Amino acid sequence: MLSVALRTLRARWTTFVGSFVALALGVGLIATMGLALAASLDAPDHRPERFAAAPVVVKASGVLRVPTPVGDRTEELDFPPPLSPALVRKVAAVGRTVENRAFAVRVVRVVRTTQASHEVRAGQAAPAALVGHPWSAAAFAPYRLDAGRAPEAADEVVATGRWAAPGMRIRTDRGTVTVVGTVRDLGFEHALFFTDSRAAELSPPVHQLAVSADAGAVRAAVADTPGVRVLTGSARAQADADPDRDGEALVVVNTMLGTAAGVTGFVSVFVVASTFAFGVAQRRREFGLLRTAGATPGQVRRTVFAEAAVVGVAASATGCTLGAAAAPRLAAWLVTSGVAPGWFAIGTSTWPYQLAFWTGLSVALAGVVAASWRAGAVGPAEALRDAAVDSGVMTWGRRFFGAGLLLTGLGLLAFTLVTEPGSLLGRKAYTSRPMLLITAFALLAPVLVRPLIRLLTWPQARLRGAVGLLVRQNASTAIRRTSAVAAPVLVTVALAGSLLGAVATVADAKAGEVRRQTTADFVVSGAGDRGFDAATVARMRRVPGAVVSPTAAGAVYVLEDGVALIRSDARAAEPSALAATARLPLVAGRSADLDDHSIIVNDEWREHTVGRSVAVRLGDGTRRTLRIAAVMRAGTGDNGVYVTPRNAAGAPVDRVDVAVRKGGDADAVAAALRAEVGDGGRVFTKASWVAASYPATDSRTRAGFLLVLGIALLYSGIALANTMVTATADRVRDLAVLRLAGATKAQVLRLVAVEALTVVAVGAVLGVLVAGLNLLGMWGALGVLRVPSVPVMPWSALLAVAAACAATAVVSAVVPAWLSLRRRPVELAGTRE
Repeated sequence: MLSVALRTLRARWTTFVGSFVALALGVGLIATMGLALAASLDAPDHRPERFAAAPVVVKASGVLRVPTPVGDRTEELDFPPPLSPALVRKVAAVGRTVENRAFAVRVVRVVRTTQASHEVRAGQAAPAALVGHPWSAAAFAPYRLDAGRAPEAADEVVATGRWAAPGMRIRTDRGTVTVVGTVRDLGFEHALFFTDSRAAELSPPVHQLAVSADAGAVRAAVADTPGVRVLTGSARAQADADPDRDGEALVVVNTMLGTAAGVTGFVSVFVVASTFAFGVAQRRREFGLLRTAGATPGQVRRTVFAEAAVVGVAASATGCTLGAAAAPRLAAWLVTSGVAPGWFAIGTSTWPYQLAFWTGLSVALAGVVAASWRAGAVGPAEALRDAAVDSGVMTWGRRFFGAGLLLTGLGLLAFTLVTEPGSLLGRKAYTSRPMLLITAFALLAPVLVRPLIRLLTWPQARLRGAVGLLVRQNASTAIRRTSAVAAPVLVTVALAGSLLGAVATVADAKAGEVRRQTTADFVVSGAGDRGFDAATVARMRRVPGAVVSPTAAGAVYVLEDGVALIRSDARAAEPSALAATARLPLVAGRSADLDDHSIIVNDEWREHTVGRSVAVRLGDGTRRTLRIAAVMRAGTGDNGVYVTPRNAAGAPVDRVDVAVRKGGDADAVAAALRAEVGDGGRVFTKASWVAASYPATDSRTRAGFLLVLGIALLYSGIALANTMVTATADRVRDLAVLRLAGATKAQVLRLVAVEALTVVAVGAVLGVLVAGLNLLGMWGALGVLRVPSVPVMPWSALLAVAAACAATAVVSAVVPAWLSLRRRPVELAGTRE
């Protein structure tokens, strides 16, 4: 069988080019994703930065630890409590101790004096966000002066980097200061170092201590104080400003690449199976000749399997080579897009190549299973047939699996709508759910294609000339060819519509929720992490004609069923002002009943009965028992809980909602608000706040979907081109007959182009149907959650995808046809397979 397979591959290489290219591309993509995943799994440990030269670091734990019958449950605290003065004194008794403070500093304006201007590198601007520290903590990074001197007065600072120079005056939200020295930028922060006394005035709490002493002695000094960590060695990295940033970025990378790998695997199996099936369908006469010559059905099947194995091995090896070349480019794109950390690069792991190679070979063999059974079922009489009409396309197996997958997809959708509608809004759901329906529609395509073709070609068939009629008859009789060409279009359009439409639908629903809940005329958002201080809030309260509702973001933790520690986003608000500027989606109770001893929860909480009490932990870990004052709908998941400022654990005010009193002047209120906040915040109208806070997609989500859809479009485009080239090459005699019947070359080429466009339109319509079903399911979930919304179909993206597929199909069909028509029609008519 192997020798027969090799001779067949050599003689009919054009038939296998499509399968080879599709499989090689799929293996290359899997290898690329695998290498990138391996690089993220083998990421280097985060090294200490801020305290790289400190022997010992003492810091507040920042972790809420709750004992349960099945072990301790932990959650990161939003606002860990500071180290107590008594603890600081105990540690200072052990050895030299430096109190580190970290606080946000925002530059308002830079004045470059004549003396300092020539020392600043051209094009260097002040960083948007700075962090303030006491100068005594600079030595533990370590920072060393490279110009100027240390700060000595309250208005003197040392700056990191080349954007500043000694003598420069800087106006900040912490006062106007003079740069008296600079240190080299170490790459992990943009800092201003104040005198120790000035830093203590600006940020009194102490959360970290750098200690020059024996670690054992330090541990002994803090042993009787809970919630304190003593860090040495590599553990000092936990005292950095954002020690988990690389890990969080890599989680995003893993999620993105995992999704892309899943889509790649699905598309590759789908397209390869379709390509092999089409190749087998084209060779029915050949298999009939083998049967006439005495080959058994088993021998025919083994021949097809041997061909697939040879193609699979060659394509998998080629794909691994492509993956090795593409992986570094993918890593560079992830870094450039801001998805991965700057150090991210492809490592030396070899398991992705093994995985890709054997996956490719398995896909080739799995994709040919159904095709081999059809090949074995070909009878000797097929060698005598020469009809273009496909028969027996819709087998019982195809009907069974197609209907089963369709019912399974719709059944799971209905079941989830009833039991857990909120899960339909998650990324995993709307990424994986379309695949069932895509496969179902592809299997049922022979049933759907013929009526769709008749519908799409009905206007053409009514026009003068034979092109419309020939397109209808050619496409509707050659069902296998039409289905094989429509399959990659179906995959690409369905994925684009489902993914982009789902994101847009959820974003629109979230924006609608906020729009309905916000009754304020303006929203003032704080700049940076510090938010608004009490003096700024007080000035906004004095604006004539304004009702001001300051709120702060925090968290509340609750232990459900005695074993699950759940974190809920919380907003701290004053009840009376909240009622005037917001319309909460309440299902029970009143927002006006909120006080320092109560809480507003959502209906996803285990306990959500008005009047009942719940034991919670606040953002700093403090335990409180609060009465439920009201219950909100959970909606799309952004409706957290509400508490009063007393239960906000010191969270800074980061947002101020402002309503204009009846008879007030909105323009005057807006102008007054801008004057009061100055450069420390931004005043939004309600509409601009909704648009800025809830865009259609964020940058990382957009990058992830570009990756997934780019893979699907590239893969499907190549598969579409190969299928069209193969199909057109197989129709040389048909085109010659048209020429002998009197058709001109232009008419034949126009017929080929229109037929290609028609088949692409069939695939696009099926893809839109799949995307529509998915979006209808999401719309139903939003309806169950009582979130008014409408499905958002991304028509512009779908038109762009369909246009790309159409251009690929037309070029891939017309060019081979044009090349073949350069020969005399009589010669072409005598061409045999």
